[in-house]
Amino acid sequence: MATDFDYRAFTGRNIGFVSEAEQARIRDASVFVCGVGGMGGACVLSLVRAGVGRLTIADIDRFELSNLNRQVFAFGGTLGMPKVDVVRDSLLSINPALDIATYGAEWLDELDVILPQAPVVINGMDDVHAGVLLYRKARQHGATVIDAYASPLPSVTVVRPDDPRPEERLRYPTVGRPASEIDAVDADLCLRREIEYVMTHSSSRHHIDMDAAAEVLAGTRKRMSFAPMVITAGNFMAFEAINVILDRRCGTDCRGYFFNPSTAEVERPLRPPLAWIAAFFVRRFLDRMSDER
Repeated sequence: MATDFDYRAFTGRNIGFVSEAEQARIRDASVFVCGVGGMGGACVLSLVRAGVGRLTIADIDRFELSNLNRQVFAFGGTLGMPKVDVVRDSLLSINPALDIATYGAEWLDELDVILPQAPVVINGMDDVHAGVLLYRKARQHGATVIDAYASPLPSVTVVRPDDPRPEERLRYPTVGRPASEIDAVDADLCLRREIEYVMTHSSSRHHIDMDAAAEVLAGTRKRMSFAPMVITAGNFMAFEAINVILDRRCGTDCRGYFFNPSTAEVERPLRPPLAWIAAFFVRRFLDRMSDER
């Protein structure tokens, strides 16, 4: 296939959504995707089909049975295999001219090498320590991070180099501390802060089993994931990455938005003082849930 591959023929049906000149910019773009399972996997698949020509991907995990419910590269034949290897080979089968580099657990130590070459970053992981370090390094190197919330509704955020980091905006206990000092207690509190934000600024509580959510908050079960939500959020991330690559103006900022498929509405963050009032009641509700556990 490599000898017969023609990039213009491959991306020809993109033209109209993007111009020839914009397609060339997409081809020359370099994107770093850390975490290629759920949202990250859906995002990177769309980016490669859109014609992005250079990628760096990182993941420390292997595919397992529970991934089959939502991860676009998880199949019976890929179970037990390293995600980065499966994803790399799958993407090269779409575009054999793709310039792709892979990292395993060492990626955190290589951010000063990766980020200067990849000004667009997709955060597809949910590790607090790694996330804090990624955002700090992205600011240092002038990279834009595209992310999503731990939410039952598809969401997306675009955090540009000068924007506040999530740890600053959501009041994580990690602010001003070395990432190496973040422990399990800190990680739990960071998740609590994110859940507070999601419940304050979206209708998420109406679209999830709150008993199950309480178990996630208590650390007794993994986060729930559902294919339509995960894959939709991943594609929102891909759209935003294309916007950044092409310098297109868009309405997404570091606070992001939520999409409610039940009402076909976009839910944007509340403005103060309504947000302060809502957050007060959300915190009381979460405290009560925690006490009951």
